[in-house]
Amino acid sequence: MTALRYVRNESARQLRRGQSRTIGLIVPDIGNPFFTDVARGIEDVTSAADALLIVCDSDNGADKEERYLTMLAEQQVLGVLHVPVGSPAGAITRLRERGIPLVLLDYKGASRKQCSVSVNDVAGGEMAVRHLLDIGHKRVGFVGAESKPVPQVVDRLAGARKAMADRKRPAGALVILPTPSLNVAGGIAAARSLLDIAPLRRPTAVSCVNDLLAIGMMQELLSRGMRIPGDVAVVGYDDIGFAEALAVPLSSVRQPRHQLGRRAAELLIDEATNEDHRHERVVFEPELIVRESSNG
Repeated sequence: MTALRYVRNESARQLRRGQSRTIGLIVPDIGNPFFTDVARGIEDVTSAADALLIVCDSDNGADKEERYLTMLAEQQVLGVLHVPVGSPAGAITRLRERGIPLVLLDYKGASRKQCSVSVNDVAGGEMAVRHLLDIGHKRVGFVGAESKPVPQVVDRLAGARKAMADRKRPAGALVILPTPSLNVAGGIAAARSLLDIAPLRRPTAVSCVNDLLAIGMMQELLSRGMRIPGDVAVVGYDDIGFAEALAVPLSSVRQPRHQLGRRAAELLIDEATNEDHRHERVVFEPELIVRESSNG
């Protein structure tokens, strides 16, 4: 075998055994370092289990997400880790019918008959805005409300509104700044919308639903001569590696990215291989990391 450089035919092996060693991961945007870090946590577990990880990028699109789910099912994968862009109910049903386990990732499952691993995004959205109110801001912008509702964004907005209500701020004190995308370009667009507001009505702080939006926001504000946090304080979400390395270090709500991936992969492999598997809904708590962008 060594002399002939033999490589076994894994497809034939899977056909014979009726089971794959491949795990699928579907994420909305692999360009977001948050998902890269989550994938690294997953890979640590799958590698130790001698399984192959395939990463699929849905581009925040339901149609592309659907195609990947179908393709992974056709490949008879060992299981699927899924960060859904909409309701995952249909995907869960279809994969279960084929005997393929699915774990919801970065999404709180509604059923105890389904494994999920998520972060308390309502608490995260609340702590970001509460921090801005505590340091004296009266009007706060919220960046990340797309036309298509994303579950994590919906929860973070709910947390932001709760913080305002708890401090008895009027409804208009939270200004929604829509964005065409949840990336740097979307943050730039939101910053331009912010600067279009008359100075006396303009929010003096913004809470962004991810760090890429916050980076785009800061980039545009600084290019227009605004001071951060002197004119506008900025808080992001995820605490990706770049957050601390920016010219103005970014305050951010930290998610345990690596732990999210590891725990989801552990649950998936256990469900796929353990007849006594018990479904779990794991919810991690976020942590606010305060840096110069909001507390200079």
